Amino acid sequence: MLLKMDHIEKSFGTTQVLHDISIHVEEGEFVALLGPSGSGKSTIFNLIGGMATPDEGTISLNDKIIHGQKGLIGYMPQQPSLFPWRTVIENVVLMQELSGKPNYEEASEWLEKVGLREFKKSFPIELSGGMKQRVAFIRALLSKQNLLCLDEPFSALDEFTRIEMQKWLLSVWEENRKSVLFVTHSIEEAIFLADRIYILTKRPATIKEEIKVPFARPREESLLNTNEFFQLKQKLFNMLKDEIEVGE
Repeated sequence: MLLKMDHIEKSFGTTQVLHDISIHVEEGEFVALLGPSGSGKSTIFNLIGGMATPDEGTISLNDKIIHGQKGLIGYMPQQPSLFPWRTVIENVVLMQELSGKPNYEEASEWLEKVGLREFKKSFPIELSGGMKQRVAFIRALLSKQNLLCLDEPFSALDEFTRIEMQKWLLSVWEENRKSVLFVTHSIEEAIFLADRIYILTKRPATIKEEIKVPFARPREESLLNTNEFFQLKQKLFNMLKDEIEVGE
């Protein structure tokens, strides 16, 4: 087991955010966290990334407790967070540069794979939203960490671009099979991308249910139009709807 969060509790002041959270991610697995706004999904990432520590429970990576340790995961935030004064390729190698070993040849190869070879000397202002997200993902991928944490990376994109980026992400992931923990508000996105989905309750968040996605890989966009996809989407919608109504 690559990542294991075991009975995690976390509060900020008098506000309890997480209660008895237990999740895991296997090697090469794509896992989604799905929950209402404010349910603590990003807090879970902060705990895994060492930006915060749990009040109770343990977080382990490769069977080693990692509380408060930074630099052990690849991370892609909601916004691309590219440095505007650095070129595309300079942004891509940033995480490698911090460890002292930037590999421009490998970065160039990846930019070519994702259709951005001609933009490697461009600056972020010259890129579309989807292009920026691709750059941010390749930067996380080249960090060489075994676990990638993706925090709603496509939430700011329009619907058409979002679907294209989901398909692109799956194609890249199929090639590398790095372990991914993916936060999203989108039920469709979670089902289309993930092997398993954890449903979070309202705050203080706990795990309401763990859903195994039954669809084979590789996945095509046509899956979105099947009765099986719609039925699973409706099931998850009702779970989240109950949480939102309870919280109102």
